[in-house]
Amino acid sequence: MPELPEVETVRRGLQPVMEGAKILVAEARRPDLRFPFQPDFVARLQGQIVTGLGRRAKYLMADLASGDVLLMHLGMSGSFRVIKPDNDVQPGEFHYPRAKDSTHDHVLFRMSSGADIVFNDPRRFGYMKVIARSALDEEPLLRGLGPEPLGNEFDAAMLARACAGKKTNLKAALLDQRVVAGLGNIYVCEALHRSHLSPRRIAATLATKKDEPTDHAKRLVGAIHTVLNDAIKAGGSSLRDHRQTSGELGYFQHSFKVYDREDEICKTPRCGGIVKRFTQNGRSTFWCSKCQK
Repeated sequence: MPELPEVETVRRGLQPVMEGAKILVAEARRPDLRFPFQPDFVARLQGQIVTGLGRRAKYLMADLASGDVLLMHLGMSGSFRVIKPDNDVQPGEFHYPRAKDSTHDHVLFRMSSGADIVFNDPRRFGYMKVIARSALDEEPLLRGLGPEPLGNEFDAAMLARACAGKKTNLKAALLDQRVVAGLGNIYVCEALHRSHLSPRRIAATLATKKDEPTDHAKRLVGAIHTVLNDAIKAGGSSLRDHRQTSGELGYFQHSFKVYDREDEICKTPRCGGIVKRFTQNGRSTFWCSKCQK
């Protein structure tokens, strides 16, 4: 499933053709994706100007002039592509042609910017929903989400308070969207390795007895910031389905320190350990037991 950097990459790709433009035509080509489309889904979109395009955790959020918000989630295999009359994308080092199967083109937005935006989703785990902005705080899909890991609110003190007293392992705590929103398996593995913390470490060790941040918490927050920013600059990680809106693959996977590197030598300088994989909370965890404590 695409994680925060991939979703942010998609947002940046859609922003130039979507933000400030009117939705001239909206099409839902099937009755549902993961959830059924609302009966008035098309009617609430067609003719509306997109005043802003943001992101919350792994959700894309298009603000409309009507006061509604179009909430979009990529699911497991969802992707957007932008089609313009003058589009002439030249294959580059990380460029791959998209699938030609239009059977899975489930949603289309024809924009006044001259672009067609097509949502393709073979597995149909993605979803879209139109919500009144005034009702966002009560929206079940968003309610309870923790702070953005790249926002000003997320710092070592906040993380320590959220983990104080938690007996769960550190990796599970970071994957809990109520603790911090948008982190997924890949970037949690990478951040833990960069901060030299074991995924098996008890989450409560990030806080002192007075619930103040330990050095571990400070190191971890710095690693989360670094790995997410690096991944966004690289266009995300392309493992299975992720493509940028241009059709290009992201390439942060070439910078992985531990993820998907089982039995390879650890990249930490002077470590010499071997990356291992084990199953943790139903997910593959990659780590180096020699430098992650």
